[in-house]
Amino acid sequence: MAKSRVRKGSYRERPKRIRRTKEERKRRQENEPKQIPKTIDNQRLPDPTYLEDNDQDVLDDIQTDSLAPFFNLEKQAKVVLTTSPRAHTKTIKFCRQFKRCLPDAIYRTRHSYSIKGMVKAAADRGFTHLFIVQEHLRRPKGLYLVALPEGPTAYFRLSSVNFVEQLRNPAGFSKHKPEIILNNFRTRLGLSIQRLLSTLFHFDPDFKGRRVITFHNQRDYIFFRHHRYEFKDGEKVRIQEIGPRFTLRLKWLQNGTFDTKYGEYEWIYKRHEMEQRSRRRFFL
Repeated sequence: MAKSRVRKGSYRERPKRIRRTKEERKRRQENEPKQIPKTIDNQRLPDPTYLEDNDQDVLDDIQTDSLAPFFNLEKQAKVVLTTSPRAHTKTIKFCRQFKRCLPDAIYRTRHSYSIKGMVKAAADRGFTHLFIVQEHLRRPKGLYLVALPEGPTAYFRLSSVNFVEQLRNPAGFSKHKPEIILNNFRTRLGLSIQRLLSTLFHFDPDFKGRRVITFHNQRDYIFFRHHRYEFKDGEKVRIQEIGPRFTLRLKWLQNGTFDTKYGEYEWIYKRHEMEQRSRRRFFL
């Protein structure tokens, strides 16, 4: 009987001991300084091309590069989109949906033209940018972006494509010029890509349309999102995705227009060589 009473008393005290232990642990955690968890992002290795505020060399360079006329409002974007020859319907649908995000963009069937032929034809017709969407296994998998007529040219791997109809409750589309957000491009290479992407759009957004296009760089992956926002009660903001949605990964950047034989490459992604050194090093 004595053992039974001891066991019964211990059982009744157990919740109290657990509660006291939790309270003591909580007090210790409140008194201790909060530790920042280690992630790949905050453990990023230093980069010699990391941009500093008001870097005079960078400011001088961007005043004279081939994209400067866009930022000086001397040119406006006029974009033409096309695909690889005999493209599948999914690739064509991606071009048509992405075309709606770009003011004054048009889509043209490529037929049997070479890339150099498309570059020359687009430049002769006064276009400022050429998009060529490549496909693999009947899906869009790559994207050439050529600034005309002097370059640069970038090639991106295209992944995680979600069409408008695949999104949950997408918002309707409007023809207002969008606001543009380019986030987290922090190196000289990142600045080049940021400037190239920003020249696709006009510099006078229609705020009435409440459309926002975002290029967010994280770990050298560029996430594209297209939203509409709405203010509620003057404080809260509600956003609704318009689409499409996709992710870009820069594979190479070339000075001038497309020329794989004699072109001068500013940067090339070499996966095995770069990732073996460290996976905590990012280039954008």
